[in-house]
Amino acid sequence: MRNFARKTELMRRIAALKPELAAMADFIFDHPEIGYQEVQASKLLADYLAGHGFEVELGFAGLPTAFRAVHRNGAGGPRIGLLCEYDAVVNLGHGCGHHLQGPGIAGAALALKETVRDLPYTLEVIGTPCEEMDEGGKNVMLRNGAFKDLDVALMMHGGDGTQTDIKSMALTGMEVTFKGLAAHSAIAPHQGRSALEALMLAFNGIAFLRGHVLDDTRIHGIIENGGQAVNAIPELAMASMEIRSFERPYLDQVVERVMRIFDGAALMTGTSYEVAKVYHTHNKVPVLSLNRLLMANAEAAGARAIMPPREKTGSTDFASVMYTVPGSCIRVPFVEKGTPSHSQAWLDRGKSPEAAEALVTGADILAMTALDLIEDPARLKEIQDEFQLGKRGMESRAQS
Repeated sequence: MRNFARKTELMRRIAALKPELAAMADFIFDHPEIGYQEVQASKLLADYLAGHGFEVELGFAGLPTAFRAVHRNGAGGPRIGLLCEYDAVVNLGHGCGHHLQGPGIAGAALALKETVRDLPYTLEVIGTPCEEMDEGGKNVMLRNGAFKDLDVALMMHGGDGTQTDIKSMALTGMEVTFKGLAAHSAIAPHQGRSALEALMLAFNGIAFLRGHVLDDTRIHGIIENGGQAVNAIPELAMASMEIRSFERPYLDQVVERVMRIFDGAALMTGTSYEVAKVYHTHNKVPVLSLNRLLMANAEAAGARAIMPPREKTGSTDFASVMYTVPGSCIRVPFVEKGTPSHSQAWLDRGKSPEAAEALVTGADILAMTALDLIEDPARLKEIQDEFQLGKRGMESRAQS
């Protein structure tokens, strides 16, 4: 009964904050900033939390537009991370709904701070730049020590239904450049060593490799430099590659096989190669007990368009956090079912009443889920145990 009363109070407080939270979301929407340039968005959110008594650290984990806002209540208790993104899509604006995340997370954190005063816990609201580009800001922040002290990490995201995710793809990206010898293609071909032919051999080897990997493995690339003149043997040829699979330990084995293909292509053509701009994103370690808790609170919040979880998704830098600590993201609807993200349709709904409602619903769900974890240490332990079991299972499967 006490838990019900507290959850009711959390939702009441978040509802009261709706006008100012929606105004912040609209400001971020109207001032889209791409990855690592989110100066206005990060300052807006950090200032808001500082103004409500959170201890704010700007430039967190080595990124100028990242921040951490902390509220400690007593000594001990769980350390709960509430993560938010606020970068826009290049040449599209907020066509992925990131403008809703920061205000929603701020509303959940503020409601918890004002409602739960008698139990020990720590809230960390962590602003994470650049989800949409390159390797993703969370991967950089992880390398700089962020997130690892959290007991659980939670996020919200706009979508076309209320649901969680289960699997996501680990990813390794790279640029490979083959180096040969330039020569005239007609007069002195014997003096040349074609970097382009080496690269083409590498692509052919990868094509054959695809028949000998797990079904969920993806290897794709594009040639970005294949030479400059048809009558000159290319001295340099470069491609961007991405290799994905649903479990990082297995993906690491596939990456090693791709590197051996590069070795072979260089050997066959008398060329050499270099690999640069290597970046990694991990897969999610699914914690189904945490997903169920989020969905139970979604129903308690009256969330609409309740849907089964997405069984498999692409790659995201939040997965790297979920590979490190237990975590999950609740998706809340503001577009019609089946509407693809990164589209004009998402952009058109960015300041709609449905978007404002999704912001509040996501805040409700995360606040109530955090409350459950604060009040019930056994539930948090169950989540952490499932996480550790899942990670050990991945490592074991990779060895078999």
